[in-house]
Amino acid sequence: MGRLSTELCGIELDSPLIPASGTFGYGYEFAELYDINMLGTFSFKGTTAQPRFGNPTPRIAETPSGMLNAVGLQNPGVDAVISEELPKLAKVFRKPVMANVSGFSVEDYVTSCAKLDSQSQVGWLEVNISCPNVHGGGMSFGTDPDLAAEVTKEVKKVTGKPVIVKLSPNVTDITAIARACEDAGADGISLINTLMGMRIDIRRRKPVLANRTGGLSGPAILPVALRMVWDVYEAVSIPVVGMGGISNAEDVIEMMMAGACAVEIGSANLTDPFVCRDITEELPGLMDRLGIKDIKDIIGAAHNG
Repeated sequence: MGRLSTELCGIELDSPLIPASGTFGYGYEFAELYDINMLGTFSFKGTTAQPRFGNPTPRIAETPSGMLNAVGLQNPGVDAVISEELPKLAKVFRKPVMANVSGFSVEDYVTSCAKLDSQSQVGWLEVNISCPNVHGGGMSFGTDPDLAAEVTKEVKKVTGKPVIVKLSPNVTDITAIARACEDAGADGISLINTLMGMRIDIRRRKPVLANRTGGLSGPAILPVALRMVWDVYEAVSIPVVGMGGISNAEDVIEMMMAGACAVEIGSANLTDPFVCRDITEELPGLMDRLGIKDIKDIIGAAHNG
């Protein structure tokens, strides 16, 4: 393994870079642009037990240093993902993929995870209890420690794959949620999902988004993400995957020093489809300038400074 290699829940990654769910589709679209096997892995589009059309449009709004989205988990449903999307992905990606799973009830999560557990292409289950853009579920599981623990515990009963629980930043104490998930058997924690926000069209005197609110992502949320990754790294003993506002190699190093063993890159993929490729290529040079021999050496390094 090279100097960019790291480990996530017992599975080795050639690189710490992971495109985040909802920004990389099911991978094969990006494979037309570059060899996505240079990535550690990627988290595919949020998948639910049943197909979802998503929220009404408009779903996207620009903001300074970021964007708001209220897509609403549009996806073909877990059965179609297994029968149609994964076979296409297998033609272009030879590594384990991270399956991002969302739901509106504990049973939804269990159903999807049980089906994805049987897929050899799936290396990890990223259980998203933090989506702020859907009604009747989603983020509600990620804002209550007991509900977060219940989802984690029930999913763990139906899968032998590592379960990484994706947390919401829209809480008072994210460490309480993280510890509850760890106590319930989570193998890892990923954070943060988007922050709730909105924009208003001052000419129409209405919210820009049809959903009224959406999830804020982009460089504006990096400081919040770093703080929460730092706090969760100190609160749990399981691996942490950091994300939120990362757009360059320096951000990757900073996030890993805060405690992340791997890093997901989200909205930057939407403005520059080559960003993950370019950061992967830039990291060795930055490591040389900073005197870093092995990327694993900096995980949590700022806690010892």
